[in-house]
Parts: sequence; C-alpha cells; structure tokens
Amino acid sequence: MKPDELARIALENLWRTKLRTVLTTMGVIIGIGALVSMVSFGIGTQKNVTSAFYENDLFTSMFVTPVEIDVNRAISGDVEALAGVLYKPPSPLTDSTLSEFQAFPGVEIVFPEIRFPVKLSLNGNETQTNLRALPAGMGKYKPYNDLMAGHFFEADTGRSIILSQELLRQMKVLLKTKQLRHRTPEDSLRGMRLVEPDSLLGRLVTIGTSVVDLEQMTGLPMMFMQGRMRVPFREIEHHFHIAGIQETGQGFDRPSMISGAVIPMGTAESLPRTGFNNIWDVLSGKHDREGYSSVVVRVNHVNHVEAVQDSIETMGYSVFSIMDQLSDMKKGFLIFDMGLGAVGTIALIVAALGIINTMVMSILERTREIGIMKAIGGSEAEIRTIFFVEAGMIGLMGGLFGLALGWLVTKIANAVANVYFIREIGFTVHFFYIPLWLVLGAIAFSVVVSLLAGIYPAARAAAVNPVDALRHD
Repeated sequence: MKPDELARIALENLWRTKLRTVLTTMGVIIGIGALVSMVSFGIGTQKNVTSAFYENDLFTSMFVTPVEIDVNRAISGDVEALAGVLYKPPSPLTDSTLSEFQAFPGVEIVFPEIRFPVKLSLNGNETQTNLRALPAGMGKYKPYNDLMAGHFFEADTGRSIILSQELLRQMKVLLKTKQLRHRTPEDSLRGMRLVEPDSLLGRLVTIGTSVVDLEQMTGLPMMFMQGRMRVPFREIEHHFHIAGIQETGQGFDRPSMISGAVIPMGTAESLPRTGFNNIWDVLSGKHDREGYSSVVVRVNHVNHVEAVQDSIETMGYSVFSIMDQLSDMKKGFLIFDMGLGAVGTIALIVAALGIINTMVMSILERTREIGIMKAIGGSEAEIRTIFFVEAGMIGLMGGLFGLALGWLVTKIANAVANVYFIREIGFTVHFFYIPLWLVLGAIAFSVVVSLLAGIYPAARAAAVNPVDALRHD
C-alpha cells in the first residue's frame, strides 16, 4: 500500500469519529501549549539576563583587585579570610601596573574603578546614588555609544555628567518615549513631570560630596562627653551640566549594572570627598598606601578574557570576570527550564493516555473492518502502519495547534505583566521567547509521543484474527 493511500485511509478513519478525534487532539494541544509556554518563559528569562550582559559588553570586562578575599567567609566572621589583606601587604595597582595590563594582547582599555556616594539635586528634587568616574574613551563602547539623548563626554576633564533614565525618575522626571507618552494619575499625584529627553541637555545638576570636617573632629571628645555626638562630615556642592541621558535597559538590564550617574575621570579625581571608594579601600588601607583599590580591564572579545585573566593572576592579582559565572548561570537556567518542561510533559503524557484510549476504542469498533482487510490480502505491517499514521496525525495536528496556543498564551501573559511594568518603571519586558528550535522540537515531540502512544493499539490491531474478526458483530 502506497504512503498516500495509508495517509488517506488514516484521515478518513479519524474523520469518521470527529468528536472523539477532536477531544483527543485537544489533550495534545493543551499539553504542547503548556510545554511551549513554560519552556519559553525559562528561555526568555535566560535571554533577558544574559543579553543584558552581552549588550553592555560586560562579559568582556574584568575587575582586578590587589588581593583575593573569600567574601562568604569574611561575612560569616572568619578572621582568617581577612588575614591576607590585613597583615600581608598586597601588590599595589599603580599607573605602571595599568600600563602593563594595557600591553596584554586583546586589551582595549584599562582604568581605575572609582565610585563614591553623592547626593544629586535637579530642579529642587534630590536623590542619592553612587557616582562613577569613567575615561572619555569609554564613549565608544556600549551602552555609552548609543545614549537616549546627548552624547558622552569627549575629555577626561570638565563639568559634564551622564544621567540614567531611572535616576531621573527618582528625581521625579519622566522622559517621553514611544512606550510612555502620557502621565498616569499615580504619576501626577507623586508630582512626576513628563519631559522630552533633549530638553534636559545642558541643565544644571548639583552634586553633594561629603568630606571630613576637621573643626568638628577637634570637638568630638567634648561632644561625646556631653551626649551631643554628631557625624564629623560636611557637604560640598559641585555643579555639572547634563551632557547625555542613558536609557534604562530593557528586560533585566538594570541601571545598577552600569551606573546611574557618570562624570569624567579627571574631574572625579579632583573632587574633594571622603577617601574610600569601596570596601577594598577599607580592607587594604588605601588611605595609607599608593595605588588603586580596583581596576577595570576591558578586552576586545570574550575569547581573550581567559588569557588576559591568567596573565593578570600570574602577576599576583585577583581577577573577577562575569564570564566565570556564565557556566554556573547556564547550569541554573538548564535546571529551571527542565523543571518548567517537566510540568508541560506531564500534561502531554496525560494526552498520550487519551490517544491510547481512543485508538483502542477504534480497534473495537473496526474489528470487522480489520478482518476484511486481512482477508483481501492486507498484511499485519500495513494495518499496523495505518494505526501508526492515525496516531501520528493526531500528534501533528496537536503539535501545530498546541504551538499556536502556547504562542497566544505567552502574548496574553506578557501583555498583562507589562501593564504593571509600564506603569511602574516605564518600559516593557519580554518574558517569553520562542526560538525556532523550540517550534520544531515541540512539533517533533508531539508526534513522537503520539507514535509511542500508538504502539500498543497498532500492535493489537495487527494481531486481530481475521476469522474471528469477520464473525464480529
């Protein structure tokens, strides 16, 4: 019997029991729909997280520190974890060291990591953030080479500042975008202003840094005795002009991954402030030693990360790279995807039981027909193939319509979730992602499961005795 004849007979048999076929196929559709929507959520979550790092070239960046600390042990109070820092002087990260790093093959830019807390004020609204200093050369790298408005500063000096969209939101400034054209009633009640991004360029921003007040320091013992203890710091104000606005990243790309406010490196080094940039300054006693507490090394491709990291570690420094965490992240996402896929697979297994039930009932109803086919020369293989094709047809239709159902569910779920996201943070997030391999895999999986479900009914149909079948009422 030709393949086209087998397919025609199988379709005719399914069409004769339309209601039963539709109900059985619906089980497969729901199973595939659940499988696709759940797996696509896991893939979408992974894509959001990893793409945020890739889009900002964070996988090509390394953070170098003078000495390694086991952070988990240090937090738990293990003094030995800090002994290497407190009692063993680390190799300093000096300008000459940075020049050595710069000479490594694949290294594009090296600069000290400088961050310090400040208070920002714009139009009478204030917020606090960690100000970051970057060299002008970073303007050609993501995300600073494609700002929402304005441009990155061209020199390492000057009073220019780059602000993020999220930081402006904290200062009650909403920026008009394609997704955000009007204020919500909640925004109006909170005093939020909706403005064009370009209208903020050149605006004056006041930055407040803290410095030690020596006059208060001299009076600390007396104030302590009188119970009038005060923090011996005072604030110094600096004025900057907005040169550019950095768009808040999509998905899970939060501004904290980069910085809410950026100023030129040379300007930051000249600003009076407390002498600690980060925890490394405190632990290494940088205020008493020369050199930087940490350095950022950026390579031109992820393939150079391992070689440069090994070279730096050979020099006695500690290197942290997000690439080190990528394999662990992938393992975690794999387990997450398997868990979601298992739920959808359970629904598909239930659908497979429905296929077996439908096919067995069909055999009982078509026993006489099977006997006639055998009597006129039909082989067991041909009869078995007919039932296999029927099961495969159910799986194929279930896979196609289940894929459509899964796609529809992801669209609805994403739209509902983004109602909250647009209202709260002003941009949309794509929680679901359906790659081509998932489309093809879902259809193939549906057909395979259906064929497996058809093994027993097909074998039972092929084993029907033609004499007994012809006597069957």
